[in-house]
Amino acid sequence: MSEISLEMLTFEQALAELERIVRELENGQIGLEESLTHYEKGVTLLKRCYGQLQHAEQRIVLLRGLDSDNQPITQPFETATAPSENNNSQGRIKKTNNGNDLF
Repeated sequence: MSEISLEMLTFEQALAELERIVRELENGQIGLEESLTHYEKGVTLLKRCYGQLQHAEQRIVLLRGLDSDNQPITQPFETATAPSENNNSQGRIKKTNNGNDLF
């Protein structure tokens, strides 16, 4: 596969190709130059897969409810893990001054 076609691969295709390369390298039946070429291609595929996973994570949102027009209220997943202080009045999280008393 050329570099151009590597950019066109889906996550699943890139992962399958990476797994094939790993099997060939683990088999030990190829020479040093071909092993290095496979390794470099594997690193490229790994970076591609990692980038695609990061992009997918950034697209995940948390559904917080509905607004007055029945439209979904969402927020990015990264910031959704810590409840806001407004939710604190509902007794879900006890706010403390030190990190030792979380509950």
